[in-house]
Amino acid sequence: MKIRKGDYGYIRREKKKRLLVTLGLFVLPAIVFIVGLVLADGNKSNIFTVVAVVGCLPGCRAAVGFIMMVMQKPVDKAVYDAIEAKKGKLLMGYEMYITQEKSSLMIEAAAFCGEEIACYTTRAKDQKQIEDCTTYLNKIIRANGYKCHVKIFDREKAFLERLDSLNRNYDELEKSASENFKPDERYPDLSRTELVKHTMLALAL
Repeated sequence: MKIRKGDYGYIRREKKKRLLVTLGLFVLPAIVFIVGLVLADGNKSNIFTVVAVVGCLPGCRAAVGFIMMVMQKPVDKAVYDAIEAKKGKLLMGYEMYITQEKSSLMIEAAAFCGEEIACYTTRAKDQKQIEDCTTYLNKIIRANGYKCHVKIFDREKAFLERLDSLNRNYDELEKSASENFKPDERYPDLSRTELVKHTMLALAL
């Protein structure tokens, strides 16, 4: 099965993928530069050199994305297994590095149920970072037309207990949130909960 953004294993896959893309984007300008040297009898002052230098810009941009991804750690397998055992009917998302101006934060797991979004992280520096990310997610998701209540947990036990609570009230929460829901014309097959997850994924690296 293809691993997509929001799936467990996304970080590992992206590290490999971005490394290959970055190398490829630097190899092409290098080839152009070498061809220019050969055709110009070793003289670097040729149009091929200019093309090669300009051609390095996409590679530099890709390198920045690769470095940012290398700095992220994937979700621990034991934590993933514990969450999967508790997820029940809930729609889950994993390994979402949420980027914003104030402070970025790795959301290791998120459960989506009606208007409720329960997130889990062990990467927060302090409580303020959690509060900033919570405010940001609430603001952006609501700005996209979906009322939500985001709660970020930094303790595994508390997060798993929240999953139990959401599962107990799953049908009621989903029904209440979907009463006035109108499908998005761009994604007609997605439910409201799936669209909320889609919106959050758009904010992730």
